[in-house]
Amino acid sequence: MLQNQNLLQSSPPILPPTPTPTTPPQGQSFPSSPSLPVLKQSCKLSRRELSICGNSSLLLLWGTQALGPFNLSKARAEENLPNTNKNEQEENLNCTNKVPTKRAFLDISINGEPIGRIVIGLYGDNAPVGAARFSSLVSGTAGISYRRKEFIKIMPNYVQHGGVSSYGVDAELAQRAGSNLEAGNLKEEWERNYEQCPGTKNLAGTVSIIVRDPSKPPPKLKLVARKGKLEIDQEEIGQDPNGTEFVIATKDSPELDASALVVGRILEGMEVVEKVGQLKTVPDNTSSPFFRLAKIIGDQRADVAERTFNRPFSKVVITNCGLMD
Repeated sequence: MLQNQNLLQSSPPILPPTPTPTTPPQGQSFPSSPSLPVLKQSCKLSRRELSICGNSSLLLLWGTQALGPFNLSKARAEENLPNTNKNEQEENLNCTNKVPTKRAFLDISINGEPIGRIVIGLYGDNAPVGAARFSSLVSGTAGISYRRKEFIKIMPNYVQHGGVSSYGVDAELAQRAGSNLEAGNLKEEWERNYEQCPGTKNLAGTVSIIVRDPSKPPPKLKLVARKGKLEIDQEEIGQDPNGTEFVIATKDSPELDASALVVGRILEGMEVVEKVGQLKTVPDNTSSPFFRLAKIIGDQRADVAERTFNRPFSKVVITNCGLMD
């Protein structure tokens, strides 16, 4: 009996069998989260805590499924991003690398003495309406041409030609030839190029047609009596350009972007343009208080004086012009 007791005391204590971890079936998978190892170690969670953990796992699984379409659309947007950048690069390439399709020439004289020829390359693909208008006025197919017409303004960054008149003999000749001296289509083309091409458009050496006057005030409203009733009518203040005046930029001229449509560039004879740009002109007197007062009260003499500002003292004329191709 004592021996049995000694055996029982000397024998090691019998431990309960360790539970073998049960592996889930192959078709079942559980979400891996940091809470699972803690759950395995403690195994002392109440039903409330188990339900909270289960709900949070379901929310996590639902969130990953809900974000799936968003991530897919984001990935598709990233795939389409290079295409949009490629289109923008192509538009910028068309704006910077313009290729002339026609060549025109202008023979210039100062006070009756020839000073040289200017050769202009016209952008028939980038500005088809503007290039067609300029080529028709250079060749004379519009019934009128730039021949024997003067340069009316010389500015530090550009020189401006007066174009043809919208009244008198020029208007009659254009009407006989069926030409339209309005700048409607030119304005639409200017708006497209202005939106598509960022940065300065009128760079040094470019030739542009003036299509609008950005300083022109909006129409003035007035009451008019028609058939015994008062109606509101709009009165235009000033006149819009007729789409025949053009400018040649001697330097980069961003101030022209709001009013001029680029139709070509100088290929030969830039020294002739620079020579015209160095002529003496009538001083600009717009800062005079007398001139400002005359403009405020609507004195027509102020408008006449303003047209002479920056006008060359010498007579700069296009003696001959035409197309070369």
